[in-house]
Amino acid sequence: MIIIMLLGLWTIATRAQQWQAGRVLEQADVERLGMETCFRADTISDIVFARMQGRSFPQGCTVLRSDLRYLCLLHRNAEGAIITGEMVCNKAIANDLISIFRELYMAGYPIERMVLIDNYDADDEQSMTANNTSCFCFRTVAGSQKLSKHARGLAVDINTLYNPCVRQRRNGSRSISPAAGAQYANRSIVTPYRIVSGDLCHRLFLEHGSTWGGSWRTVKDYQHFEK
Repeated sequence: MIIIMLLGLWTIATRAQQWQAGRVLEQADVERLGMETCFRADTISDIVFARMQGRSFPQGCTVLRSDLRYLCLLHRNAEGAIITGEMVCNKAIANDLISIFRELYMAGYPIERMVLIDNYDADDEQSMTANNTSCFCFRTVAGSQKLSKHARGLAVDINTLYNPCVRQRRNGSRSISPAAGAQYANRSIVTPYRIVSGDLCHRLFLEHGSTWGGSWRTVKDYQHFEK
């Protein structure tokens, strides 16, 4: 029994080392690896946790490491290239996200980048400006002391540069995040990475019980899906 457990832990650690997000694969690579390897949820290995500590998992984080999962995923960019992706989420939605992103991949739905926000020192503005798709980050809602759904790994931000978060201030002005995506607050601008009501990404998240920030009244968070 002990040997089996040790082999299991070794397998998880080895897979975490081998899976490098951001690599471009050929179809033959995907066939060799198999879809179950390319779309899977693992517990948080020591290797992954070392990347997260002091960043998305800061000192004082109240979320248990055991409640999080590391997802290995594939996605295609606007040019159709197959890219390895990664995401940390709450275990409660891990299977939902695997199903959603597998369908998006199979349909060729474009997602430009999908790496841990820790690659940007857990700086949300930097990650959004890079058009990065991510989930877990222990932080508060911008401008408040309330924990974000991202803090529990229950929210995903997708194609963030082209789907900004737009907040209307009391003085009539607007706050747009990321600042580099201000022009895309105009939702009539068509880009390959734009999320619109009724598209495949929107439909799949809603089918799995999530709500879309783009449908909120006071804030329009076009990149954001939460459960």
